[in-house]
Amino acid sequence: MRSYHAGGLRSRGRIRNIARAGVEEIVATGCWTSIQPREAAALPNVRHVVTNDKKDYLVPEVLGLPRETFDLEPMDRVPIPGLHRRTRAFIKVQDGCDNRCTFCVTTIARGEGRSRPLADVINDINAALAGDSKEIVLTGVHLGSWGQEMNFHLRDLVKAILRETDVRRLRLSSLEPWDLDADFFSLWMDARLMPHLHLPLQSGSESTLKRMARKTTPDSFRGLVKAARAAIPDIAITTDIIAGFPGETDDEFAETLDFVREMQFSGGHVFSYSPRPGTGAAKMKAQIKPEVRKRRNHILQEAIGESGKSYQEKFIGQTMSVLWESASEYGEYGWRMEGWTGNYLRVSAVAPSPRWNEVDEVTLPDSKSGVFFGTIVRLSE
Repeated sequence: MRSYHAGGLRSRGRIRNIARAGVEEIVATGCWTSIQPREAAALPNVRHVVTNDKKDYLVPEVLGLPRETFDLEPMDRVPIPGLHRRTRAFIKVQDGCDNRCTFCVTTIARGEGRSRPLADVINDINAALAGDSKEIVLTGVHLGSWGQEMNFHLRDLVKAILRETDVRRLRLSSLEPWDLDADFFSLWMDARLMPHLHLPLQSGSESTLKRMARKTTPDSFRGLVKAARAAIPDIAITTDIIAGFPGETDDEFAETLDFVREMQFSGGHVFSYSPRPGTGAAKMKAQIKPEVRKRRNHILQEAIGESGKSYQEKFIGQTMSVLWESASEYGEYGWRMEGWTGNYLRVSAVAPSPRWNEVDEVTLPDSKSGVFFGTIVRLSE
C-alpha cells in the first residue's frame, strides 16, 4: 500500500522548490496530481496539470503539437554499453487497475487498466538484455490483467518472452490471485522462470475480504497455493497483509492469523491499515484504533517471520544459482558478494574477484538473520 499522503507532501515540496529556483512554467503530473488536480494547479508556477490518464500525451499537449507528430518514427532503443547497467531490468508491461478494492486509491490515481503491446515489451526486454541485464522482472499496477482488452492472458506474454528472447532469468512481480488458475503454473516447466510468486492475500477472513471487495476467498487462495506448490518444487510464495482493516473483529483477526500460519509463506509485508481519502474503506464505520492496528501488525509479522525462517532452513546445505547484485572489497580475502537465488533467498559469499552481475553456483551451509553465508563452488563462464 503506497502512502499517497506522504507522496503528496513530497510532490508539493518539490514543486515549490522548483518554483523558488526560478522555473516559471511547471507541468505537474503523477498519482498525487491525479487525485488532487485542483491543489496541484494552485501551486506556484504550475501552468499545466496532466493526470495519469493523459500522461502519454503530455509532450504534444504541453507543446501544442498534434499527437501524430510523435508517431512518425518508432524510438530506436539502443542500449549504451556501460551506462546505467543493472543486474535486473524492471519492464513495465501494464498500468492502471480495474479492481475496486475499498482500501486502495490506485484506480483513482492510475485510471483504468491498459496493457502495453507485446512487440513493445519484447523490444524493451531485448534492449535490456543487450545492456547486459541478467534478469528481467515484469511489473504492472495490475500485472495479472495484462492482455485482457486484447483477448490475451498474461500466460501468452510469458510464453512469448521465453520463446522470442534469450532471457536467462524471468521473474514476475505481484499477481492478484483471481487472475491465475492451476494451469498457469505449467509455465514453470521452463527453468528460466524464477520460482517465486508474490500473491497479495490482505486478509485471511472471508468477511473482511468481502468488505475489502477482494475477488478471492480463503478457500480459493488455499487451492491456488496448493496448485502452485504441486507444480513448482521449492517455490517461494510471499504475500501482503493489512492489519486492522475497518470493522475487523477479534475473531476475524484470529482467522487471518490462523490462515497466515497455515499458508506458511516464505515472506511478506504487513501494513497497518491507513485510510485513503476517496476510498470506500475510509468511510466505513468501526475504524480500528491505531494502537490495535499496531499490535495486530506486530503479531502478523512474527507469524510470517517464523514461516519464512522455516522455509529458509529447507535450503541449508543445498547448492543454488545466485545472481550477484553487489560487490565490495573484503581486504586480503577478496570480494564480499551479495545476491539472490531464483526463489529469493539472500546470499552472501567471498569471491577472489568481483562477480557483480554474474550468476554462480553457491553452496548454502548456513544462514543468519535471513542471509545465507555461502561458498561459491562454480563460476559462470
